[in-house]
Amino acid sequence: MHLPLPKSYKGVYPFKIGTTSFIYSDGYVPNVTMLGPYIDEIELLLFESQPGSLPGQNDIGALSLLSAEFDLTYNIHLPTDISFGHKDPSPRHHAVETILRVLDLSSPLCPSTCTLHLSYDETSGEKEMVQKWRERIYEAINRLVNLGAKAEDISIENINYPFAWVEDMVREFNFTVCMDMGHLMVRGEDLEGFFSDHDNHISIIHLHGVENGCDHLSLTRLAAERAEEIIGILNQFSQTVSLEVFSYHDLATSLVFLEKWWHKLSC
Repeated sequence: MHLPLPKSYKGVYPFKIGTTSFIYSDGYVPNVTMLGPYIDEIELLLFESQPGSLPGQNDIGALSLLSAEFDLTYNIHLPTDISFGHKDPSPRHHAVETILRVLDLSSPLCPSTCTLHLSYDETSGEKEMVQKWRERIYEAINRLVNLGAKAEDISIENINYPFAWVEDMVREFNFTVCMDMGHLMVRGEDLEGFFSDHDNHISIIHLHGVENGCDHLSLTRLAAERAEEIIGILNQFSQTVSLEVFSYHDLATSLVFLEKWWHKLSC
């Protein structure tokens, strides 16, 4: 028996408040069934692209019906088990084909955005190595767009390297930006600076707690000063904020934490 959230947060904020499709240890449809009455949007985690891991057509149909029933929207986290920057062209081609397949699969859900990792798997950040990786990334995303993917429907997420490495490509192809605040905090980067640099292009914010270098925790792990900084940014944002946590406890406590600080600091 899954425990429901204690109250609804639908329409509470000037942005859509959402969370992931893995709050309960269950499938996509049961998670959406439980969460749909309480939040505005759900981040469908399609992390794994292997056969049997992605939702089937029946699941997509059920999710579409739940969207209408609960006045709910979706965003998609695209697979992370692929590599656009691999040294071998074959895995790069596979990555492009995989993303095209998942975009097609999820299109009936009309997602607000589809978030993509451009992973960096090299052993160092030496300038020449980074440049060669950037060239491979450019080739792959150029192929992705030429084969029909709409760049404006895809948000590139900041992950474990400086976002400047891909920023020019994001702008050239007209991708949007997924601002992951937790990743920025782990790297010790400036949240307000990142938001200011990209605010007109940010389609979604991933928000989660960070402590001792670990992220995707409850927001209750954040210090008061950090909460004030985050609320200041969210006051300027009107799209989707996804509480990117993976348990009922972390979601419930994060929602309470966000509500408390929002009422305390918002105009």
